[in-house]
Amino acid sequence: MSEAVLILGATSAIARATAAAFAARGNALYLASRDEEELRRIAADLRLRYGVEVRYGLFDAEAVETHEMFLLSVIATMPNLSGVVLAFGYLGDQQAARDFKVGAKVIASNFTGAASILSLCANYFEPLKRGFIIGISSVAGDRGRQSNYVYGAAKGALSLYLQGLCNRLYASGVRVITIKPGFVDTAMTYGLPGLFLVASPQAIGERIVATLSKSADVVYLPWFWRYIMLIIKHIPEPIFKRMKL
Repeated sequence: MSEAVLILGATSAIARATAAAFAARGNALYLASRDEEELRRIAADLRLRYGVEVRYGLFDAEAVETHEMFLLSVIATMPNLSGVVLAFGYLGDQQAARDFKVGAKVIASNFTGAASILSLCANYFEPLKRGFIIGISSVAGDRGRQSNYVYGAAKGALSLYLQGLCNRLYASGVRVITIKPGFVDTAMTYGLPGLFLVASPQAIGERIVATLSKSADVVYLPWFWRYIMLIIKHIPEPIFKRMKL
């Protein structure tokens, strides 16, 4: 029986590409999101293309009270579960996010829901002393910028959470990898002003899977974003706060 990977937020462009990359190497898959019809289509396509087992189920990141039962159902369906990829997120309207009711949804989608389901995944893998957790965060979490500081704050919190989880699970042999993509050509970024060096979801998905054969715990994708964000993080605050970023 091939090892299975749970993809959370499986209908996003990056998640689809990541699922395809796992399927190409023979992994069974469990796809989860809020869109059952789209899940059905993606699962059928992956089965046909790669000949692997693909199951799917409904998952709502914001409905944290349902997460425990959801994970138990995944484990019952896929007892060979070996890894989890957290690929959901919500950019939202950053101008509207000045209203905290809007901002709260951004935070719930990108951090609270993620911390909820990942805590359960960690508790499952830790006593087994195996498995991996890959969390897709964002370069937006590296420094607060006026254009997306609510989204960036949520992703920054997720990155810090994953860092702590990595530290906690290291002794048990469970890998925790934080992925920080830059601009990716997805529905979430379509039409946004100021985009540059935009990567394809396929390239990002393939690199996400490839990180499992590397030793890095934090991976910027594409690689050059590590140096772009290093420069941005080191701009002195008196200058930075005057910049339109």
